[in-house]
Amino acid sequence: MGKRIISRRRGAGTGTYRSPSHRHHGAIQFPPMRIQEATTVTELVHAPGHSAPVAVVKGPNGGSWRLLATSGLSTGDSLALGSGEVARGSVLPLSHIPDGALVSNIEVTPEDGGKLVRAAGTSALVVAHQGGKVTLQLPSGHFKDFPALCRAQIGIVAGGGRGERPFVKAGKKVLAYRSLAKAPFKVRGVAMNPVNHPFGGGSHQHVGRPSTVSSGTWPGAKVGRFGRKKKRKVR
Repeated sequence: MGKRIISRRRGAGTGTYRSPSHRHHGAIQFPPMRIQEATTVTELVHAPGHSAPVAVVKGPNGGSWRLLATSGLSTGDSLALGSGEVARGSVLPLSHIPDGALVSNIEVTPEDGGKLVRAAGTSALVVAHQGGKVTLQLPSGHFKDFPALCRAQIGIVAGGGRGERPFVKAGKKVLAYRSLAKAPFKVRGVAMNPVNHPFGGGSHQHVGRPSTVSSGTWPGAKVGRFGRKKKRKVR
């Protein structure tokens, strides 16, 4: 019998393909919206599983939160929460952020803690305010409307250019990708044995069968190109 292909094993969520949660420091979320005060950055730390560094901030009442660090942020900087100066790292509603500002860690619905534009070096552009909606241009170039009460951080997420630094050794890449629950290396299906992949085996490396599959193919054989023809409307 054949073996399950790696894509199926990853989807099952076994320990080999699951991010090690015991190494993660905690959730990175905005404080509750009722908190309207200035905070101070006490520490910048590395968080496994995240491409960007994390800023630990503390308020005057002793509360502590973990936010994504924005580019140029340093220990001792003061951040505004809810209202205040539009400075880098501050967490403000989109209604208080002027057009042309770069923002990150954007809420999709008010008080969800930040969902979009969280990767290192990314940012979105505030384009327009209209009624209760604010239009943002996301890193993909897509324009999306958000409720004006949604919050975002001012500035670009720190850690940009991380892809330019080489891993040097294969072992370092394995350890780095382990926290992200990603496969550090990809083996081609034609390079495998027939027991491991439908494209494997043969006297030389070749697919040996149609590389396109239908949407109803059973999971073990659903490999290759999934691009099926779009149905055309009859006029």
